Amino acid sequence: MIKLIDFSKKYNGEKDFAVKNIFLEADKGVTCILGLNGAGKSTLIKAIAGEHYPSSGNILLSDSSSNFYDVSLQREKALLTLGYIPEISDLPEKLYVSEYLFLYAKMRGLSNEELKKNLKKVVFDCEISEILSKKISSLSKGFKQRVMFSLSLISNPENLVYDESVNGLDPAQIIQFRSLIKKISKEKIYTIIDNYSKLGILDIAYIYYKDENNICLLLAYSDSNKEIEMLANHGVFIHNFDEKNNINLKIYAISS
Repeated sequence: MIKLIDFSKKYNGEKDFAVKNIFLEADKGVTCILGLNGAGKSTLIKAIAGEHYPSSGNILLSDSSSNFYDVSLQREKALLTLGYIPEISDLPEKLYVSEYLFLYAKMRGLSNEELKKNLKKVVFDCEISEILSKKISSLSKGFKQRVMFSLSLISNPENLVYDESVNGLDPAQIIQFRSLIKKISKEKIYTIIDNYSKLGILDIAYIYYKDENNICLLLAYSDSNKEIEMLANHGVFIHNFDEKNNINLKIYAISS
């Protein structure tokens, strides 16, 4: 589980907050962050991933035993619960794919037995068997993104955070990734994803508005991504339960 408690972030030298007073809870299923460019989506996601610290508030990540760790105060333990794909991925071009997966898994503390078991599953789920013996420098952008997916899953983390995760993927690969997300969200992995509209996860979204008494009221429902995004840009909280795929989907809208 991922919890943000009254999270605010102001960059050094900036007058205004990039994001302010965010409360967010990502439980089992898929949680999406959406908003206009500059609204603070990546700022929020980078803070969850420990790339920078809150100016105020707390970010808590839980492990498989439901122990919570504060990213600011217990960074090492918190980040061991996390698989992360940043918006801009930086891979060591000179290494072979299999070599980097092995090194990364060891850095995450996996035993040889855990590595063998997890690697087999990751290679199958992400369909990277054909590139294991290739140098990363020789891969297309789409295959490099698959390597990033593999890295995020190799330690079987409780929490996954993906920022603009479908960049560089062709339509067929986006469909494949959507299927992977639906699969892992049923395996007790908690997920935050940016840019849900490219993934096409939603069938119908049920849209709620949180009033001044903190009560969620049903506002409307829609199967139009454009309508959903328009409402989201006005600070609407969206929650959807995808009965067709049995996925619990939350969407938090951030207004700039």
